Amino acid sequence: MSVQGPPPIRTEANALNTNGAQQRSGSPHQSMLLRMLFRSAVRRRGRVVTALSAMVVAAAVTTAVLNLYADVQAKLGTEFRSYGANIIVVAKEGMPLPADALQVVESALEGRGIAVPFAYVVARTSDGHSVVVAGTDFDRIRRLDRWWKVSAWPATSGEVLVGRRAAAVVNPQSGHFELSFQGHAIKLTSAGFLETGAGEDSRIYMPLGDFVKWTGVQPSTIEVAATGSTKEISAVLRKLEDALPTADVRPVRQIVEGEANVLNKTRATLLAASVLIILTAALCVLATLTGWVFDRRRDFAIMKALGASQRLINGFFATQAAAMGVAGALLGFAVGIGVASWIGRVNFHAPVTPRFVVLPLVLAGSVVVALLAAVLPIGLLRRVQPANILRGE
Repeated sequence: MSVQGPPPIRTEANALNTNGAQQRSGSPHQSMLLRMLFRSAVRRRGRVVTALSAMVVAAAVTTAVLNLYADVQAKLGTEFRSYGANIIVVAKEGMPLPADALQVVESALEGRGIAVPFAYVVARTSDGHSVVVAGTDFDRIRRLDRWWKVSAWPATSGEVLVGRRAAAVVNPQSGHFELSFQGHAIKLTSAGFLETGAGEDSRIYMPLGDFVKWTGVQPSTIEVAATGSTKEISAVLRKLEDALPTADVRPVRQIVEGEANVLNKTRATLLAASVLIILTAALCVLATLTGWVFDRRRDFAIMKALGASQRLINGFFATQAAAMGVAGALLGFAVGIGVASWIGRVNFHAPVTPRFVVLPLVLAGSVVVALLAAVLPIGLLRRVQPANILRGE
């Protein structure tokens, strides 16, 4: 008759040994791996919080940059449009603009911009002083030159907009004054005053219909604010040159080149900031994981001594890094959407549209950064010698 001993006690060491055996046989032991991951994070939560914070910041910045990168051209283009035209169409000397010039320009724009006609003459006041008078479309110019400082816009026929310096010439104290051009006099009413700090301050602006009826002079200049990239604006420029051979079409280089330079510098700054922050996050994760290796050398030595394979240990460590990357990406994505929206409101006075297509990119990038940061610590794990560690060497 055989005597049976007490049942074997299942210790954590036996569990590790069993896990190693199951790993070698190809059976997963997911529950124990999850328990080990959770226990490791709780015991070293200070380092985990530091590394996770770095990943959240990196993911948030990347999310914000990718959202802003897509919108920055449109937002900056809108801002630059508020500074006026980027293309000028001028009649060549001795030749008027074609009667359909405005329609030709609008056709070339294809709805992506605005064109404003201008006609100019030098008129005389009742005191014999000369003053430049311009005829234009006020509805269009209000959208083109939003940077103008205007006290009040003309609302009816006969009302004009008087530049600050021109006001000293016509002296419209009562709001009414008279101008004459080639023997034709007209009585006008000042609706408001214009102040730009430039040549516009020396002019009087009146509705184009009233201007043509009074002077018989047709528009000689069309100011164009074309939207789009620098290449698209150049394409519009070429279209206008081909469609209006009797006109001089030229870009306002300060606007066009300034927009291109600002756009390129803004994008370069966004990308450079992202790269630096991602590298910083990777170094932070690297330092955290390396610290884990040194802190837990004895644990890993015991795992090896109990039969855990190097592949199992590497997988455990890589899973820790990947989990940190996933958590950082999800939290950082939410933060980044908020940051991008805030930047859009502060700088462009319009929210940036959240692009959820960015999430897979941020998620994959965060996991890759975390795994790359784990390469060196995994290399250190391979050098762990159970015999030396357990002897205290």
